[in-house]
Amino acid sequence: MNVGLSTSVIQRGRSGVAQYVFSLLRAFLPYAGRHQFTLYVLEEDLPLFAFVEPRMKLAPVPERFRPPVKNILWHQIILPRLARRHRLDVLHVPSYRRMLWARPCARVATIHDLAPFRLANKYDPKRTFYGRVVARRLAHRQDEIIAVSQETGRDILDFFRLSAERLTMIYNGLDHGRFFPGSREEARAFAGQRLGLHQRFFLYVARLEHPAKNHVRLIEAFNRFKAETRSDWRLVLGGSDWHGAEVIHAFLRQSPFARDIHCLGFVPEAELSNWYRAADVFVYPSLFEGFGLPPIEAMACGCPVISSTRGSLAEVVGDAAALVDPESVNSLKQQMARLASDHSLRAVLREAGLKRAQCFNWDKTAAATLNVYSRAVARWQRTPSV
Repeated sequence: MNVGLSTSVIQRGRSGVAQYVFSLLRAFLPYAGRHQFTLYVLEEDLPLFAFVEPRMKLAPVPERFRPPVKNILWHQIILPRLARRHRLDVLHVPSYRRMLWARPCARVATIHDLAPFRLANKYDPKRTFYGRVVARRLAHRQDEIIAVSQETGRDILDFFRLSAERLTMIYNGLDHGRFFPGSREEARAFAGQRLGLHQRFFLYVARLEHPAKNHVRLIEAFNRFKAETRSDWRLVLGGSDWHGAEVIHAFLRQSPFARDIHCLGFVPEAELSNWYRAADVFVYPSLFEGFGLPPIEAMACGCPVISSTRGSLAEVVGDAAALVDPESVNSLKQQMARLASDHSLRAVLREAGLKRAQCFNWDKTAAATLNVYSRAVARWQRTPSV
């Protein structure tokens, strides 16, 4: 097959969609001799894809098409022409925000979540309209849709009213070459060098997005935990600023325990596993996720996890995490206090997490995705042009 993949929604490599794209491409590399891959990449993002060269073709996209509206127009007007020129058999768009209307070849889209239907105040009115109305019409034009969890698949069927025969659930994978227990002593030394941090700590890795990622409630829960326990535990927040980050920073400054809360900013890929290994507990109180990679990554590194139950998170973490109602500050505080004081419980969750993480593998995800491409091509070939 001649496969095309649009990568312009990776937000300079600092998003969950970016990790999905990078990981999928790494898993596709062994297939590069059997299939041709053309990646459409914004010019300033080209260095991020050096790892696929020369086995995959990089087609540069001018930077003037980075802004969202211009990027949507590029997908609807220019990309179909490129797909025909490059004689693609199938084009994969890994986000519902850029699905194609035209039919230059078979089209596959990955839908990670339908947050516009599930989470109030995540997007402005225009983006909400696009997600609820425009994306729904575009979804019906695709030959195949990939959902990254059962929960997301149900949302697609319910909100988009898509035919089930065009929908395939494929879990995200996990790079076990990067995420494994490793040396905790080395990781703790890394954290000490990076932050001067030698105390036990809770870790949360998510972009600083308010209210969706729920940092404010987590900080309030940490405040109560510290006030009630007088513990020396710290809280470490990893993630770049996003929509509403100023609210989070303002709340953090007002915390009576602000000196015990550390913001790392964006965590480079090479450092992420060290932070998971160094942390004593990973906390993931997000209000909604279509999958939620960080809790599984933390589990694979041997870190016990406290997880929200919202969206697909309960499905993904299974019984290997301590679960919380993310809207209950008291629930968060109680689980933090419970795990901080109970070494044996942390050990039980650590072992359960390592076992759960083995359920996710990017090689399986890549193989299943290629099967979806084949079905999409077959469907496109027997469907009259519209």
